[in-house]
Amino acid sequence: MAEEEKSQKWNALRLRGLRQRWIVNTVTPVLVLLMLIVLLFSAGISNYYYSSMQKGLESRAQAVAGAFNDYFMDNGYTEYYQMAVQSIDTFEDKNHIELQFINSAGRIQVSTSGLTAGTAPGTDDITRAIAENEMRDFRGRDPETGEKILSVSSPLTFNGKVVGVMRFVTSLKAVNRQIFLAVLAILLVACICMSLVVISNLLFINNVVEPVAVVTTAAKRISAGSYGFRIENKYTDELGELVDNINDMSMKISQNEKMKSEFISSVSHELRTPLTAINGWGETILEDPTGDPVQLRRGIRIILNESRRLSTMVEELLEFSKMEDGRFTLQMEEVDLQAEFEDAIFTYRELFRQEGIELEYESGDGELPPIPGDPERLKQVFCNVLDNAAKHGGSGKRISAAIYREGTFQVVQVRDYGPGVPEAELPFIKQKFYKGSSKARGSGIGLAVCDEIIGLHNGIFTIRNAEGGGTEVQIRLPEKD
Repeated sequence: MAEEEKSQKWNALRLRGLRQRWIVNTVTPVLVLLMLIVLLFSAGISNYYYSSMQKGLESRAQAVAGAFNDYFMDNGYTEYYQMAVQSIDTFEDKNHIELQFINSAGRIQVSTSGLTAGTAPGTDDITRAIAENEMRDFRGRDPETGEKILSVSSPLTFNGKVVGVMRFVTSLKAVNRQIFLAVLAILLVACICMSLVVISNLLFINNVVEPVAVVTTAAKRISAGSYGFRIENKYTDELGELVDNINDMSMKISQNEKMKSEFISSVSHELRTPLTAINGWGETILEDPTGDPVQLRRGIRIILNESRRLSTMVEELLEFSKMEDGRFTLQMEEVDLQAEFEDAIFTYRELFRQEGIELEYESGDGELPPIPGDPERLKQVFCNVLDNAAKHGGSGKRISAAIYREGTFQVVQVRDYGPGVPEAELPFIKQKFYKGSSKARGSGIGLAVCDEIIGLHNGIFTIRNAEGGGTEVQIRLPEKD
């Protein structure tokens, strides 16, 4: 129980870490992009407002200063001063913009704000306009009040010499408020977008993490030995495909484990039976004081038969081991397939006769050309197929074998007249360790080895139930690689 709780906590930590990594990896780029957009928008909107205000002031300053320079500056200081005072008195935007007339020393002579008369603003737009005889602007804090302002200074000339400055000054408080509201609006939009991204990602990652947690738990149960465990599949996307694959893997592992257990049990039994017979008859012969030749020959024949069975089983196990680790190879050469098959027929015919089984053989018309193959491996297949026919279909007391040519293939066919193979077992009969409902002796890997050998020859190894009863094995080998 403690181990299970520890595992659940560890899974929770890992899944939490997965959520965090997912959020960081997906949200961070969006956050950076939104911040960049907000910064660019703030800079753009600020520049737009400030530029528009500056251009408006410059346009008005140019118009007013131009009128003074063209009509009033040449008539003397008195007329200039009178017109400056008149301009101050008639200025309509004095609630938003301050109009100032400044002398060459930088002090205000008259202004729409009487409080500033006689003071020196101290901003560099005034000194630069006087020194350069060009319109200049200033944006920053007023040295006297500390308020953020925008000012435009246009020089006033007499005989080509700067004698004063006409200056427009306005506060940036209202503009900054508009800029702040605009930036606040874009920030709010960015926050909403960011929230939607985070929420959508959380929903998505939860839809991914939960199945991952289920699959992780199932994989742990399978690795702990719960073979055959299945996950309920509630998904129709790639996660559903993953769950199906996990379930399929679990079932196949369960089947393989079951077949392996049956194989170990079967091999143990198969090894024990001949060893018991060999040991028993060896002791009988050794302790027989009469030395009866009949008894002696009978015992030796049993010992030889059981030894042959043991050798066959050991060979099958060795071949299977080579198949599993990739050492199963062929020694290819030109093979007279008919001669190799007839050798196997000759070998088994007498053995079958002793068991009361008739082995019929029919060769094709004419000689068959040699084909590429491994003669030892092919003979091993023929012997295994004939032995299986007697073992599983010997009750029919008859086995028929034939070899013939069909197109570009040479076909070897072996049929018994026994009970056949149940239809439900036919798809699995060539699988390793599979014995099905058969009670005959064997390791359950002989047909798997045969299928592997024929496959390496680019041939086809098929097993089916024959019409009229019995089982038919067909081996098709190509005449050319």
